Amino acid sequence: MADRSRIRYGNSADSPTASPGSGRKHQTPSSRTKYQISAPGHNFRKVTLTKPTYCHHCTDFIWGLAGFLCEVCNFMSHERCLKHVKTVCSCMASTLVRVPVSHCFSPLGHKKKFCSVCRKQLEESSALRCEVCELHVHVDCSPFSCSDCRQCHHDGHQDHDICHHHWREGNLSSSARCEVCKRTCGSSEVLSGMRCEWCGITAHATCYIILLPECKFGRLKKMILPPNCVRVTAQNFSKMLCFRISESSQKEPDDRDYVDCSVTGNLKETQSTSSPESSKQTLKIFDGNDAVKRNQFRTISVPRIVKNEQVVEAALRIYYIPNEPQDYELQVYCQQVLVNEDITNCNGATENPKSQSVFKESVPEAWVLRAKPKESEVLNIYAGWLKLGVAYITILITKKSTVESVIKEVLQQLGKSDEDPEGLRIVEVHMGSTQVQRQVLTNQELLLEKLQDIRKNSIRQMNQTRFYIVENRNSVVQVNLLVSGLPVQLSEKEYTELLQEHLAIKIHLVSVSHVYTWQGAVVLEISCFSEAERIYMLAKDTIINGKQISAVIIPEIMHKKLPQECCPVLLFVNPKSGGLKGRDLLYSFRKLLNPHQVFELTSAGPLPGLHTFRQVPHFRILVCGGDGTVGWVLGVLEEIRHKLACSEPAIGIVPLGTVFFLTMCSGNDLARVLRWGAGYSGEDPHSVLMSFNEAEEVLMDRWTILLDAQEVVDEDKENGITEPEPPKIVHMNNYCGLGIDAELSLGFHHAREEEPGKFNSRFHNKGVYVKVGLQKISHTRNLHKHLQLQVDQHEVELPSIEGLIFLNIPSWGSGADLWGSDSDARYWKPGLDDGLLEVVGVTGVVHMGQVQGGLRSGIRIAQGAYVRVTITKPIPVQVDGEPWIQPPGEIIISAAGPKVHMLRKSKVKQKKQSGSLNESRTDSLTLSEGVK
Repeated sequence: MADRSRIRYGNSADSPTASPGSGRKHQTPSSRTKYQISAPGHNFRKVTLTKPTYCHHCTDFIWGLAGFLCEVCNFMSHERCLKHVKTVCSCMASTLVRVPVSHCFSPLGHKKKFCSVCRKQLEESSALRCEVCELHVHVDCSPFSCSDCRQCHHDGHQDHDICHHHWREGNLSSSARCEVCKRTCGSSEVLSGMRCEWCGITAHATCYIILLPECKFGRLKKMILPPNCVRVTAQNFSKMLCFRISESSQKEPDDRDYVDCSVTGNLKETQSTSSPESSKQTLKIFDGNDAVKRNQFRTISVPRIVKNEQVVEAALRIYYIPNEPQDYELQVYCQQVLVNEDITNCNGATENPKSQSVFKESVPEAWVLRAKPKESEVLNIYAGWLKLGVAYITILITKKSTVESVIKEVLQQLGKSDEDPEGLRIVEVHMGSTQVQRQVLTNQELLLEKLQDIRKNSIRQMNQTRFYIVENRNSVVQVNLLVSGLPVQLSEKEYTELLQEHLAIKIHLVSVSHVYTWQGAVVLEISCFSEAERIYMLAKDTIINGKQISAVIIPEIMHKKLPQECCPVLLFVNPKSGGLKGRDLLYSFRKLLNPHQVFELTSAGPLPGLHTFRQVPHFRILVCGGDGTVGWVLGVLEEIRHKLACSEPAIGIVPLGTVFFLTMCSGNDLARVLRWGAGYSGEDPHSVLMSFNEAEEVLMDRWTILLDAQEVVDEDKENGITEPEPPKIVHMNNYCGLGIDAELSLGFHHAREEEPGKFNSRFHNKGVYVKVGLQKISHTRNLHKHLQLQVDQHEVELPSIEGLIFLNIPSWGSGADLWGSDSDARYWKPGLDDGLLEVVGVTGVVHMGQVQGGLRSGIRIAQGAYVRVTITKPIPVQVDGEPWIQPPGEIIISAAGPKVHMLRKSKVKQKKQSGSLNESRTDSLTLSEGVK
């Protein structure tokens, strides 16, 4: 038995991750000259260069007319560099996968990138990028990328407590430096260099293997949520849903969607691209039965007279299959003239080994790639049960080999014959680029027959399939769904009955674990994957009380496993803020951090993120958006802080603002006061996180505004409303305005509602605001005649004004100092946490413009901790940029509970880092023992 099987470990010379001595072992007399290299899979040939070309190994310019090109992955090299090449060919990339994790593809951005499969430069219109890792590919190349995305959580399959470096080749800055030799390893001309997608260190392809495998997360280690501390059990859901990534309008590529763009269309209607005078012919190659059913093929161009083995080899290369051609054959797709000496056949006839078979001019245009039948095969069984990463055991299987017999043989080779084979099972894992599929095999299933069936469907699929031996244990199924958009202030029983009525939830499979009554949301614990999928899909089409409900998958943070020094950042991004900047930042932060700590606010708001972090003992919040977005997060945090282990997390801001907010009523004023700036100007996201990490905590007051209407406004009377609205409460963070400034806000708001499509630029918004202001410039309101003001129980006489503004922060209308800097013995110096409001008046639009220009300040009226305003007629009111008409009645402003913890950017400027951004992201890692 020992001569029939071998055990291969990840550090052995025979491991897929090691570098064997030759790229191809088999040489045939008919093959062209092949150059021996140290990296597997490449098939180099000497080519004549017709344009400036760079070496993919050393990144230097190739002088002269000759270079060496891999016919599979387009790797270009100097002749002198061939013997030093360590980069694995794209056809062998799947052998380096430690834990199969699928990608989340979306359309590519605007930056210059190179395809990780064919190594050519990408064009925006035909390229994809992964939302979780740094993989960039052509649309046509995406099915040939392997499932090597970052492992961001545990899902019950090949889970490890130690996080290893996750290396990705190329697309580095030209100034990136190697962590080992400190020389430049990046290039803007070719796909070159390696980078860890967790800690960001960069290295040469020949140097990175020296580094220790364990990753320490670099300079962001305190902010990153470790992947071994997150658990998600949602096998029926795609990764896009698990990471709450918005579905792209572009259809995701199928794992077998590899139609050559140049020859798409119906096969019968497609004409051959070769002409009779040409020395070459174009053949259409189908990869097995599945490609034939889908009518999906790729094309190869071969000489009109060529040996069969060379054609088979070209067909294998076009599908990135690294196997030897003598094990495969081409079968004709349709009935046309056949050459007797051909290896190809319609009836399964085998090749005559003595014949010198060649393709001739009358061969069919379409062929199906097939594997030759075998009586026995060598199968690699990966020891997922032993947690050995890529370690596998080589077993020789025959027609009689069953799953049960293979398990027994594996135990015998491991010296564990005494163990019960019933406690183990074999799992078939298909490592597709967009989905990893797992299937448990039955004990009596014939493995050789299984392999042959897979190859009949697709040879490429067989090369992306692994067999793992794992423990046969019953895993606990628990899917957590947060369902929001429900009516507020209901009991747990009422929510359960409501969901039974509209979603038909099954009580024996579904239970309510958390209730957020003020948010109208519940968290469901579901013990069945199919039931969780049904509820999720049904919620997307369910409306309750005229409101669309939604469901979000919630990851579980194993807080007891968090390192003691870890203080992860909970990051909220409003993708609608700042034009496209919000979405770009969302993409960047997912790459720098764990995607499970980055939440898009358009998906059920801040609640999913706060619920996910409810048991984390220490964390901070970073909000990317305008002042309205910050107020939204603060409001939800205030309502559920009693359910959080960290009840007072500090909050930082990335001031995106939004093109839909007013310039003078919501201009990122809170961010200005906290030194985060007037707006996001494209600062590097890594630098943003470092500034966030170094920021200092400050306290800030929040205020509650009680609006008690005593009459009905004319607009409501026209709609048949005869009773005044009940009292309502809103919260204020920045300022509240009555009169002219609120009227301008309301005019802008109405203009935007009438033609929302035109409000897509800051310049247009400012123009509309100026236009609204000019229309009001000559109006006299005499606002003071319709208001009565009390501050700290004292009546305050109002001067002749058109606008009354209450300030919580020393910034108003995009950075203007409305209170002024002049000292006055009657008032305290304004502060964020002084517990006081500043009451200021403005006389009109001209006065507001002068304040904006820094020529004047407002009229100081009062300062206090409790304000009561009596309104005798309907007037415009705005709170933090949100305007409306307030009926006659009373407005009471008072402190809203405890002060909130905010983060103020440090005045100390970060030292400029030399080298690449990725080098600055990490502390130096220790080299392996024995390496000096």
